[in-house]
Amino acid sequence: MQATTLVPRTADLFDQGLERQAGSALLRFGAARQRPAHRISWSGDGAAAWLDEPRGHVWSVGDATAAAGLVLRAAHQLPGRVTEFTGPRGTDSLLGRHLPVTDAIAWVFRWTVQEPPVHRAEERVVVLGEAHHDELLAFLTEHSPAHSTGPGSSAVSLWAGIRGTGGRLVACGALSSLRDSGAPLMASVATDAAQRGQGLGAALTSWLTRYAIRHHGFCTLWQLADNAPAERLYTRLGYRNEDPCVAARIATG
Repeated sequence: MQATTLVPRTADLFDQGLERQAGSALLRFGAARQRPAHRISWSGDGAAAWLDEPRGHVWSVGDATAAAGLVLRAAHQLPGRVTEFTGPRGTDSLLGRHLPVTDAIAWVFRWTVQEPPVHRAEERVVVLGEAHHDELLAFLTEHSPAHSTGPGSSAVSLWAGIRGTGGRLVACGALSSLRDSGAPLMASVATDAAQRGQGLGAALTSWLTRYAIRHHGFCTLWQLADNAPAERLYTRLGYRNEDPCVAARIATG
């Protein structure tokens, strides 16, 4: 669990070539998209980590043991400022030997640079604006209460939806952004509970993916590790599955 150097230069994260390796997409699409000179970052044998300072969140990639060492170093060097982390699967249990780790959730960070095949229902997708925010919030509250991003979020660049009989919203989703880099991130895709299984979510996801790739060259998303239907859908749409992660909090006080 030994880490090497604390450096304030993001460029140092790339000394090991980790951004070109499978399993380091968080580095490639996150830290690689912006390299502010003031970003606090760490590098060690087979791992790299960087701080999202407003959230107190340390992101890490690479070997799980080395990544846990970097998160541990960050927590010791910045007491009270590191309250949560994301790292390769297993980081939570390794770090838990030294710090009180809580609320661990297994995720997969997925990405694609290829447009998916056109879904038959994509023609029904419409762009939704600020005037639809109340409608979106009501829909998400009813059909996806655990949604990650809500209407009015400054990180969202686009909301889209599908309407059914009478113009009623039956599916929605957003293009948000990775907080530390601004990279496009699909978020809060939801379908009317009574109309699931009709391909509405697949059509909306395909449309949003295509939009992101045409405007940014790629699209990313977070998938809960135990969500089998999402796993099948994202694989069918061409999303890579190389970055199994775990996110957790570090208890304080």
